[in-house]
Parts: sequence; structure tokens; C-alpha cells
Amino acid sequence: MADEVTVNIRLESAIVYARQKGRELAAELGFSQSELTIIATAISELARNIVDYAGNGQIIMQLIEKDGQKGIMIKAQDNGPGIPDIELAMQDGYSTGNSLGLGLPGTKRLMDEFEIDSKVGQGTTVTVIKWKRNDINFKI
Repeated sequence: MADEVTVNIRLESAIVYARQKGRELAAELGFSQSELTIIATAISELARNIVDYAGNGQIIMQLIEKDGQKGIMIKAQDNGPGIPDIELAMQDGYSTGNSLGLGLPGTKRLMDEFEIDSKVGQGTTVTVIKWKRNDINFKI
């Protein structure tokens, strides 16, 4: 498998496909089953936002390395309506749709790094990273 995978998101079925591809890519680095579930959940949340709010976009997943640490970066980008108030959108329980409003704040909690850039009328890009834990750090 390549070190980068892009999935076009327009339909519900693309959410499942993006989850699957993200799990496969992250598994290459040896993430644990629980970490793979966390990564897949984050991908689902980001892809769901694209389907629900933008209509179409992309999920780009890439294996990365920084200072010897390996991880997976997931970027969700769309050309949708944008988010007028990011601070409000990042509050638990806030939703402009009929959801629980846990998508973006929940995704932020699941991942190690989270960045959002949104411009009204131009679209939104959310970039998240999950770093692979170094097993040696957890030995007693």
C-alpha cells in the first residue's frame, strides 16, 4: 500500500471506504487494535461532516514521520459553506444539524494533534494526527 491514500467523499458508502483505507494504512505502522478503532472513528466523524455539511470533499490519509516518531495524518477538506464560528463549533453539544454535536470536539479528543481552518463560502480543512506510541516508553 502507498504511504498516502485519498478518498473522495460524496456518498455514505465513501465514509465506510475511508474508514477501511485509514485502518489499513495505520496498521502498516503497527498501531494497536484500540488505536486503529480511534483512527477509524476520527475518519468517520470527519467524513460524515463532509457528507452532511459540504456535500463532497476529500479525506487524505498519509503516513508521516517527525523526529523519529511515526504517525498518521488525516486531512478532511471540502469547498462547502465553511464554519462561521469555529469556537462555537468546537463546543460539545453544539450542532447546526440534527446530531449530538460531538463530531469535531470528539475528534479533537481522540487525536494527538488537531487543526481546523475554515472560511465562510470557501470551505473547511481539518487536519488531525495520531502518533504511534513508542512501546519502550511504557515498560516498567
